[in-house]
Amino acid sequence: MDGSHDSLRCPEIGNWNQVLRDRTTNVLDCFCRVYVDQSITGSSWLLIWLIIHPVLQSRVLRYSFDMNEKTASEAMPLLRDRFHQRPRRSNISTVLGLLAAVCLIGFFHHRPHPAPNDIEEPTEKPWTWNDIKPRRDLRWESCYEKFECARLDVPMDWLKPSDSKRVVLGVIKLPAKSKNNTVSPLFVNPGGPGGSGIAFVKHEGHILQAIVGDNHDVISFDPRGVGVSTPRVECWGSSQRRRLWALQDTPVADEHPGLIYDAYARAVAYSGTCESAMEDMGLMKFIGSASIARDMLEILDKTGNEKLRYWGFSYGTILGGVFAGLYPERVERLVSDGNVDYHDWFNLDHGNFVSDTDKIFDAFDTACHKVGPLKCAFHAESPQAIEKRRGDLLAHLKKSPVLIPAWSQDSGPELPVLISYSHLQRLIQTCIYAPIVKFPQLARVFAALEKGDGVPFYEMVLEMSDNKALEGGFCELGDTPATTPFETPMELDAFPAIMCSDSKAANESPEEIAEYFGRITNKSRWAGAANANFRVSCIGRKTRPKWEFTDADFRGDTAHPILYIGNIADNVTPLQSAFNNSAKFPSSVVLTQNAYGHCSLAAPSTCSVRYIREYFQNGTLPANGTVCDSDFDLFEFPGLNEGVMGLDELSSIALELSRKVKIPRVF
Repeated sequence: MDGSHDSLRCPEIGNWNQVLRDRTTNVLDCFCRVYVDQSITGSSWLLIWLIIHPVLQSRVLRYSFDMNEKTASEAMPLLRDRFHQRPRRSNISTVLGLLAAVCLIGFFHHRPHPAPNDIEEPTEKPWTWNDIKPRRDLRWESCYEKFECARLDVPMDWLKPSDSKRVVLGVIKLPAKSKNNTVSPLFVNPGGPGGSGIAFVKHEGHILQAIVGDNHDVISFDPRGVGVSTPRVECWGSSQRRRLWALQDTPVADEHPGLIYDAYARAVAYSGTCESAMEDMGLMKFIGSASIARDMLEILDKTGNEKLRYWGFSYGTILGGVFAGLYPERVERLVSDGNVDYHDWFNLDHGNFVSDTDKIFDAFDTACHKVGPLKCAFHAESPQAIEKRRGDLLAHLKKSPVLIPAWSQDSGPELPVLISYSHLQRLIQTCIYAPIVKFPQLARVFAALEKGDGVPFYEMVLEMSDNKALEGGFCELGDTPATTPFETPMELDAFPAIMCSDSKAANESPEEIAEYFGRITNKSRWAGAANANFRVSCIGRKTRPKWEFTDADFRGDTAHPILYIGNIADNVTPLQSAFNNSAKFPSSVVLTQNAYGHCSLAAPSTCSVRYIREYFQNGTLPANGTVCDSDFDLFEFPGLNEGVMGLDELSSIALELSRKVKIPRVF
């Protein structure tokens, strides 16, 4: 398949039996082609399925992971799951799993018939990253209207550079608005690992610039292996195959006994497939954070600046920490926001990541009771009663999923959808990244599901995805080679590749992983099971990095003190991690934000924003022990379209930051 619709000769809906005389791969390709045909109705989908399902089933002998050939055994169980269940979460990211669920809802979602006179006008060929020639210096070109872009050619192996093995980094810049008192550019990383710096600056760069000062250029890049930086970590050869694999994902491991063993087996299969697919590229030995930090230094050098100014979120705190460990004399400003514990990261010890998570659920219960039923739909006579209701709801869904019935042709799913325990758990895990924004709506979802009503769940999932899954669809026809720049907010396959390169080898047996699962679920009743797969993701990885950075490699203080920021209850990076990391750099300071969720962006705080601006403008730090309050309490946050009177500049920026900024939902 060459990636175009015209390359597929698919029959009319009434003649699908003729395809079945050919290779089953044609069935899969044609199935995907008609998926993107806006004229196909729900009843026609069912007809197609009734035709192809028995034939596919009769041909299936075993599931094959052969990367060079699509087989019937690959297609049948996945297409069957396409109709019988919503896609389940990948091992990599809660939010990506949520979007996979939206993708299936989109499959069942009503698609309006095109008007007979709708004719697409020919348009100019759109700009792509391939239009920029890779160079060994930064040659900025205009892109995305208000930005500048470049592609920087760097060695794949920084310890032994050569001309034969190279990496091309996609770099983006939002130019400073003010030319007075210009300073070194602000580098930012959104986290992940695998989050796109390109997408982050495109969508949030102007807000970050408003905070640090408009005398800063804002620069980011897609880390090696990610997005528009090539080669990408691409384990499947096409989006279609990757999404088909994702449809088989296991539920949250505490939904039923023994699922942790399924997750283990799945990780082994995925790790082997990915390393095999990427072997010829040679990238997997050179994708750790040390190499990425060296890439960032190279970009800094090519801008002509000596010192780094940096704001890293989530996994970006690891990247910033590694840079500071390798090049402490090059640090001019460094904000480490939402801190992944250095020691735990490099030692593959993820059990402590959920140390503070249950505090967020306690805060939900307390605040919901405090504000009353008008503001919290899940209100009860005490916080303890609210906690019990939530526990009872989750337990009930393990045995009795809630049905969303088929709606009318005007809206809603064309076929029924079931909401299981795992579906709700994954929605919850996404919401606790930004509780102040999501809790009111989540409370309405709880209350509705308790009554057997899944519609608010359905609507919230669609809203959180901005309906983007409905536009692109399940099958993106055509290969996406690892050598092709590909814009994406998160590179799914890069997450375990980078994380597992940074950490020690994962050699645990299934029994040892089951024991770890017990420990992490004891650490967090509400989030332990949903986060167990972070560690499991590294099972089966054989490739070790050539350049290793460990917890023992931090070698002294930085030229200017680091500012660490942590919330009192962060769902994946507990506050203690900020203090643990700060101990590596004696002059650094920890700023505590009295808020819930991941990173300072989870809740608006004028106090925090003021300290961040002063740090970047003047180099001043808050006093040790400083705590900044959030501008709003839980269940009191103004709606997205609700105006707030009397806010000064920094308060308005802080509010916009929490409303709009999206950090990749992993680390």
